[in-house]
Amino acid sequence: MITKIKQWAKKLKSNIAILYLAYKHELTPWYAKLTVIITAGYALSPIDIIPYFIPVLGFVDDAIVLPALIWLSLRLIPNSVKEICRESAEDVFSKGKPKNYIGGRIIMLI
Repeated sequence: MITKIKQWAKKLKSNIAILYLAYKHELTPWYAKLTVIITAGYALSPIDIIPYFIPVLGFVDDAIVLPALIWLSLRLIPNSVKEICRESAEDVFSKGKPKNYIGGRIIMLI
C-alpha cells in the first residue's frame, strides 16, 4: 500500500509539472490556461468548498475536487502540448520550485 501511495504522489508531482509547463506553452488554448489557473488557485486557496470543521467531508473535498480539477485541466490541454511538456516535466523540480510572485499576490488578495 505504501508503494501505491508513493507512485500516486510521483504521478501527481509529474502532472503538476505538466500543468505548469502547459500553462507557459504558447499552443495551449486560453480555456485550458484558465482551468490551470483555477486549479492552482483552488489548491493554494485557504477557502474550501466544504470547510474542514465539518468532520470527514472537509478532507474528502480536497481528495475529490482537487484531483478532478487536475484531471479536467489535463484533458483540456492538447495531446501534442501534453507530450512536449511530459518530456521536460522531470526537469522542472530538479532546478528548484518555480516561483510566481504575481500569482501568489492574486491568491493572497482573494
